[in-house]
Amino acid sequence: MRGQSGAFSPVRLGIYGFLLISAAFFLLPLYVMVVTSLKSMPEIREGNLLALPGAPSAAAWIKAWSTACTGLTCNGIQVGFWNSVTILVPSVAVSISVGAVTGYALSLWRPRGAALLFGILMSVAFVPYQVFLFPLVRMFSYVGLNSTLLGIIVIHTIFGLPTMTLIFRNYFASVPIELFKAARVDGAGFWRIFGSIMLPMAVPIIVVAMILQTTGIWNDFIFGLVFAGRENFPMTVQLNNIVNSTQGEREYNVDMAATMLTALVPLAVYFISGRWFVRGIAAGAVKG
Repeated sequence: MRGQSGAFSPVRLGIYGFLLISAAFFLLPLYVMVVTSLKSMPEIREGNLLALPGAPSAAAWIKAWSTACTGLTCNGIQVGFWNSVTILVPSVAVSISVGAVTGYALSLWRPRGAALLFGILMSVAFVPYQVFLFPLVRMFSYVGLNSTLLGIIVIHTIFGLPTMTLIFRNYFASVPIELFKAARVDGAGFWRIFGSIMLPMAVPIIVVAMILQTTGIWNDFIFGLVFAGRENFPMTVQLNNIVNSTQGEREYNVDMAATMLTALVPLAVYFISGRWFVRGIAAGAVKG
């Protein structure tokens, strides 16, 4: 009887009610976007926002991907998708690789000036990046990197490095120091300890870093607009062009389909690696 009464206690019912309301708050916009993307325009004009589509169709998704206009060209959002992939992969790989090495060095080796270097990295991380836009545009134009894929990759790598260094430093600092000292006694050096001991232990935090960087870079708009150039616009900029360059009837189903296509990669990353994300956070990603 005690267990049954506990199962239906007011506190537990209140918690479940709060969770259900929170889930509905976040899932309702997603539901509206999905059902709208599957409706035809005459059905959308009926005004039944929450109604299921009478005759579901993927025509809006196909048009958003292949023939929707982004300004003067009508190649769909696929161009921006592949631009985003081209920007994303090297940016994530380089920023995580460099951040892992610098975080490892600052947590265990403590070279001369390590505290100063870490302070500089963190101060840059908390300065609004809009402050750097104009100087960076001038500098990149001078060296010929503005409006190039290499330039936008360098930008994302630089601005991701402070956060990557912070989370890797905190993670490696939580590793028992005896493990590091034992490896040093056995004659292992900087790279041997990093590659053979620390890196295999850091899989959860690497997944955390990958999720953070993938989400940040894929969803970025301002850097892509300023530094990528017209030929290399990422998916977010192309989505803005699709929504704002419509002439005549505004096709809300195409807009919703293009938005869903833009969000698919971060959603897939979260769903596939969600358990690793929780494990990485618990293992020291936010420890001091």
